[in-house]
Amino acid sequence: MDGLKRLLRTGQGILAPGVYDAFGALLAEQAGFDCLYLSGASVAYTRLGRPDVGLVTASEVAETVALIRDRVALPLIVDGDTGFGNAMNVKRTVRMFERAGASGLQLEDQGFPKRCGHMKGKTVIPAAEMVGKIRAACDARGSDALQIIARTDAIAVEGFEAALDRGEAYLEAGADVLFVEAPRSLEQMAAIAERFAGRVPLLANMVEGGHTPIRDADALHAAGFRIVIFPGGLARAVLRQMQDYFESLKAHRSNAPFAARMADFDGLNAAIGTPELLAEAGGYEALAAE
Repeated sequence: MDGLKRLLRTGQGILAPGVYDAFGALLAEQAGFDCLYLSGASVAYTRLGRPDVGLVTASEVAETVALIRDRVALPLIVDGDTGFGNAMNVKRTVRMFERAGASGLQLEDQGFPKRCGHMKGKTVIPAAEMVGKIRAACDARGSDALQIIARTDAIAVEGFEAALDRGEAYLEAGADVLFVEAPRSLEQMAAIAERFAGRVPLLANMVEGGHTPIRDADALHAAGFRIVIFPGGLARAVLRQMQDYFESLKAHRSNAPFAARMADFDGLNAAIGTPELLAEAGGYEALAAE
């Protein structure tokens, strides 16, 4: 579980695609990524069919973490939303997610009901309350291998300078990584990096259609952001694929016209490791027959 801490110690830039289940996590690992981000928004989209407005529960996220961890060993940053309550709820959330296999836990300073960081109508809790939550998270973790990522959504509510001040307070409270959500310009991103990059790893969030200018991971790493996440890209890519698939099946009453865009039965089983699993099971069956 200390994989994220080890990656951060290397000084290398980290590109973490957003995933929402073990299937996507496995395919991301096969594609060569060395860190993953469990997107709370994408869990809401895919498990609930609902928007990211605070409807997902801590237990649903923890279950998803455990299922991913059972299949993939890569460092996993987990979106812990607001910690699902006050400081004492945060402590329970930390223990739950750490047991499930989180490598990093992101906590944000939004009020309730929380919403996607690039949606309108957000609120934030007092900075002092968030400081208490960060300290509670640090106290609750069993090991500092679990990296605490403090996110502030204050730019949209209190302004840019207030967000930077919150970042200072959260860093002093013990955050291992700082995440200033939804900067509105490259100039704001540069100011964040200038103030913090020399003292703490920074996280940048790339949301297609969101408030922050989209840049590639290499450019962001060079600008001072150690971790770059694309949290909802997979869900948006799958959305288009599923819409096209269902439209084709409804129109043609068959998968034949869509076959070139699909894996076949053997291709799917090869990707998820069915031959290897059956071979392993056969070894145990052979032992039982002796």
